[in-house]
Amino acid sequence: MDQYEEDSDVLQLSEEQQEEEQQPTDPSILPTTQVQESDSGDEYDTDLESDNANQRKSYSRAESYLQACQWTGAVPVSSFLRNLDEPNLNLNHYGVGPVGAKALAVALQSDTVITNLELEDNGLGAEGARYLMEMLQRNITIQSLNLSNNQLRFEGADIISKMLLDNYYIKYLKLSGNDFDDSAAKCFTEALKVDNVVQELDLSYNKFCAGGEHLGQMLATNVGIEILNLSWNNLRMRGAVALSAGLRVNSTLKQLHLSWNGFGHMEAESLGQALKQNSTLVLLDLSSNHIDDLAVTPLCQGLASNDTLRVLKLSHNPLSNTGALTLLKTVSNNMKSALAEIDISTVFVCEAFVELLEKVHQNRPALDVPYSVTRSVTRNLLALQIFQKFLEERNESIMDFFQSLDKEATMNVSTSAFRKAVQAANVALDQRQLEWLIRKFDKTCTANIIYSDKMITDVQLSTPPFRSLKRGVPPSTFPPSGTSSSSMTPAAGAGTCTE
Repeated sequence: MDQYEEDSDVLQLSEEQQEEEQQPTDPSILPTTQVQESDSGDEYDTDLESDNANQRKSYSRAESYLQACQWTGAVPVSSFLRNLDEPNLNLNHYGVGPVGAKALAVALQSDTVITNLELEDNGLGAEGARYLMEMLQRNITIQSLNLSNNQLRFEGADIISKMLLDNYYIKYLKLSGNDFDDSAAKCFTEALKVDNVVQELDLSYNKFCAGGEHLGQMLATNVGIEILNLSWNNLRMRGAVALSAGLRVNSTLKQLHLSWNGFGHMEAESLGQALKQNSTLVLLDLSSNHIDDLAVTPLCQGLASNDTLRVLKLSHNPLSNTGALTLLKTVSNNMKSALAEIDISTVFVCEAFVELLEKVHQNRPALDVPYSVTRSVTRNLLALQIFQKFLEERNESIMDFFQSLDKEATMNVSTSAFRKAVQAANVALDQRQLEWLIRKFDKTCTANIIYSDKMITDVQLSTPPFRSLKRGVPPSTFPPSGTSSSSMTPAAGAGTCTE
């Protein structure tokens, strides 16, 4: 508490207000919190202190809150009064303001019911944050606090950081969209280096850039945070590299959200190095960055050594089919990989990717890889099924079809002969489907198909059935409503496979 003593006016009631407490005009609403004389020098002798704890306990929570509103001049929030017995107090978007925060702080300082306090978008500013942080020095029940979008800026960050130095109860802290800059990042780092209580921290939609160097130092020593959200910042270059260096030695982080930052080749290389050593991270979100086919390679080098990461999100990056194949080959070649989801839903892949994924699914059926395909790729991948269905209607197999063309039983049929036979039989394949089917049978492009039972089986196994084709619908590139995107630049569009 001594860090707040310099703010002597925090929650201070005027002499006139104190006199009004002693002679309440309405006998049905008695004062629930009074001010002690502050000349004792005791560190807890502040404006939130009551001079009669037993009396305070005798009044209901509603009376306590209404009396606090009367003292401060705040307008009571009806939602508070309607949910007196609920552990979750949601006052998001109520226009509470600094004065309303003061009233809440008075009412909640000794509350034992509320565990989750939601105050997003209330114009609290640093002043309102100061009242709430002082309240949290006394309240031992609140574990989750949401102060997102409250214009806290550096001063607010400094106040919250001082509270975190003596934090014993706050486990979940949301501070998104508060105009925190690199100086604020330094404040949080100093506090969180030694904090082991906070488990989830949301610092998204702020203005961290070089501040990634401070946050990296925090990650290197923090042993409490399991979920860290740094999406929608400006982390890149040295800041991003330093953040990855902290991740390399971190031992508790499980989820790291870095979407809408500036991660490109250099930053992906540092992340790859971190993944080689990190053994706790299970989710890494790099959506909407600048990860291209070149940047995927060093990232995959880290993935090849990692056996804990389960979810990798890479949608809305400038990846093409080439990068997608690199990722899938890495997973295919690393049997120890724990990856269960690779989100490349905005990457348009070609037939080779879909075929490889079908092979990977034979060993790892639970692997989820959303992707996008063009109509031509979908048509091509259906060519073999169309051909087989045609032959089934004639009670023939693919082997029968080849043998009918191979009069001398050489186990060899020219591609031109095969093409003419398919066209003459009026198989429902367009020209592109037919050429793709020929390439499937003539993998070495020798203009001859050397057929066998094994070759036909391999082709069938490598071609995914219709039910497994996932034509992904790319999600919106726009930020959620109510957020600002003025400082962000969307990553380049995903690669396409031309028709």
